[in-house]
Amino acid sequence: MNFNNAYFEKAFGTLEQLGESDLPEFCFSGRSNVGKSSLINKITNRKSLARVSGKPGKTVTINFYRADNIRIVDLPGYGYAKVPFAERTRWSDLMEGYFKSGRNIKCVFALIDMRHPPTDFDMAMLDFMWQMDIDYHIVLTKSDKLNKTEYTERLKAVKEELGDFAENCEIIPFSAQTGFGADKIQQIIENLRG
Repeated sequence: MNFNNAYFEKAFGTLEQLGESDLPEFCFSGRSNVGKSSLINKITNRKSLARVSGKPGKTVTINFYRADNIRIVDLPGYGYAKVPFAERTRWSDLMEGYFKSGRNIKCVFALIDMRHPPTDFDMAMLDFMWQMDIDYHIVLTKSDKLNKTEYTERLKAVKEELGDFAENCEIIPFSAQTGFGADKIQQIIENLRG
């Protein structure tokens, strides 16, 4: 599969706008500013396919990217406190509607900042996918920000912090700087696309 030919296809801000699910979809979820756009850019080998922002809470739509015969789906970031309540409600309705709409979702990559314990929002997202029986893998972003000892300690700690949510899924440390872990994510997509 050629990830390099990925291109932006469409963005939707409401459930009613969602188009037909005619291709396998691979989703990337995580809190605001966890590095979803940087990860998508790295796995597609494109510098600015997905817009990277220094300000959290910028992705407010579901963004679809097409690569060969799959869709890469960038979900809105969650957990940014300065987002108005009405916007958080819209986000929640959009996410729940997306996941319950019978789409061909092959896998969700749940991004968590490796430097810190999972947030309540991270755990709620994993619990939602667990209850919905959605296949997911956990990507630990910003792994390059840790020294070797911190890296080893956090990798061990995060498995304990995630508890049952760490069972039966890959836990993939990732660096947007070096690309470490990108090949593993690409391989999972290759294996699951059917």
